[in-house]
Amino acid sequence: MNHVMPPPPCGAPGTTNVLPPGRPPELLRPAGGITLRRRSPDHAPALNAAVRANLDHLRPWLEWAAEAPSAARTAELTAAGAAAWDAGTDFIYLAVPDAEPGRVIGSFGLHGRIGPGALEIGYWLDAGHGGRGIATAAARTVAAAALALPGIHRVEIHCDPANTPSAGVARRLGFRLDRVIASPVRSPGETGRKQIWVQEQPPTGPETV
Repeated sequence: MNHVMPPPPCGAPGTTNVLPPGRPPELLRPAGGITLRRRSPDHAPALNAAVRANLDHLRPWLEWAAEAPSAARTAELTAAGAAAWDAGTDFIYLAVPDAEPGRVIGSFGLHGRIGPGALEIGYWLDAGHGGRGIATAAARTVAAAALALPGIHRVEIHCDPANTPSAGVARRLGFRLDRVIASPVRSPGETGRKQIWVQEQPPTGPETV
């Protein structure tokens, strides 16, 4: 997993928010027997249960997983996420098994915090659903939705080099490792470095003979 963070308020100091002229679909269907649904306040109880059940799995890599969220806190963040979607700064999906439509097993987001023309993909997946290709399929679908947006020509995945499952998702999707940068350590599994994986929209133009 990598950083699916609570969305910042639009225009918050120190954040970079982009406003794509379009919005991705609110429902995506990757392979693997799951559906990605736009996160809504109705999902808050199932999301809270999923996060609390996965704290040990998430804590090494995600700062916000340092302690169990209350139901009220999850509801607050879910409402903020709905507002961020409407504002065009963050688009957060929840992974829901087709066989268990009331359950949440992960989150996949597109975040407008890396400058104009680009979105960052963040994700986490329930520990019991790893190793089945679900994260790769979902991230592929989310990346395609991002690159289909007007004005978006690049998507990125950021992860710590020690977070090999997240790096493996980026590698399997054909993302290019663009650079490794210094990064503050905010979670116990982090090394102080961050990999920046990039996928770009192929350039379009007149055909040449």
